[in-house]
Amino acid sequence: MTLHPQNLIEITTLSHPGVEVFGALTEAQLRQRKECEQGLFIAESPKVIRVALDAGYEPMALLCERKHIEGDAASIIADMGDDVPVYTGERDLLAQLTGYTLTRGVLCAMRRPQPKAVEEICNGARRVVVIHGVVDATNVGAIFRSAAALGVDGVLLTRDSCDALNRRAVRVSMGSVFLVPWTWIDNPLPTLSALGFRTAAMALTERSVSLSDERLRSEPRLAIVMGTEGDGLPAAAIEGADYVVRIPMRHGVDSLNVAAASAVAFWELCGR
Repeated sequence: MTLHPQNLIEITTLSHPGVEVFGALTEAQLRQRKECEQGLFIAESPKVIRVALDAGYEPMALLCERKHIEGDAASIIADMGDDVPVYTGERDLLAQLTGYTLTRGVLCAMRRPQPKAVEEICNGARRVVVIHGVVDATNVGAIFRSAAALGVDGVLLTRDSCDALNRRAVRVSMGSVFLVPWTWIDNPLPTLSALGFRTAAMALTERSVSLSDERLRSEPRLAIVMGTEGDGLPAAAIEGADYVVRIPMRHGVDSLNVAAASAVAFWELCGR
């Protein structure tokens, strides 16, 4: 494949205009880019970028090692059109820009979509998950991957959770953040109750029921509420939930990492 000259831009310096989005800007600065109404995010690797493009996300710029221009990234570059700049340069220079060697070879800056309304995410949904105060990007990405694989219809994040389009969250999810509808939610329990959902808070309390409780599976609309890695769900979220749910454990283990727990819960309540 031969690229049009205006697509391919050889960079020899870290100060080249346009490449700052790939290394010099923080996640917060990317979200606030003035030239993009909703800001930007970064997707890594040809596979993840392809998932984003197929889901309708808009590319703004690509950073690519030379060997991938005619290789793994060729179809991506062809589909992006002539107006999207493709920056390339020496491997060592690109590593200085991004802070690490591009083992996957390709980064894409993409436009953030307009946030969806909670009602839109929940319309027609049977099972949704609330990510409540989970700040670790790896865990958020893993929850999205499990949600996509195991039948969750939508993901709702409280505003104290990690951004779903955080670079690491996107990478860990393997692009699943582009496959499952998601948005931010305020006051999740009353909001979901008003939309016809019963809520199941994953927590260990005296009133916790087993994940295998038939009442959970028989609920026509259920929101699974997952808490932060260390402290778990806040008391208000537990007390206000319709169910408090525990995963049966052995050998004295009292809990799982939130990403692992979410996969178990989704399999039991959605995937089956």
